[in-house]
Amino acid sequence: MAKKNTNADQLITTVLAGIEDVKGKEITILDLRDIENTVCDYFIICEGTSNTQVNAIVNSIQKKVSKELKDNPWHVEGSDNAEWVLIDYVNVVVHVFQKHVREYYDIESLWGDAKTTTIETSY
Repeated sequence: MAKKNTNADQLITTVLAGIEDVKGKEITILDLRDIENTVCDYFIICEGTSNTQVNAIVNSIQKKVSKELKDNPWHVEGSDNAEWVLIDYVNVVVHVFQKHVREYYDIESLWGDAKTTTIETSY
């Protein structure tokens, strides 16, 4: 699979800006690099208040990454019901949840060994 490997830091910064542009909440970054057998290096997790906002966050992320980094996700799933949308940029995977679905799956606990960074938002 030939794919331009966007710098992870740039990608994370751009994804965060995309989330913040549409006021995504409870943003967390999980650094998985020190954990064996992971599918990627980072998870970015956030939530929206409705399926409309979840879709807005997903669209905002994709537009911003495409425009600024000329990169497109390898895979996106879950946008049909927009309760949990996964955007796969290969080394960075973004999870956009509705609050109740995020609480139910609690993937932060599943990846409890990951280094966790919470992003403070000003809204």
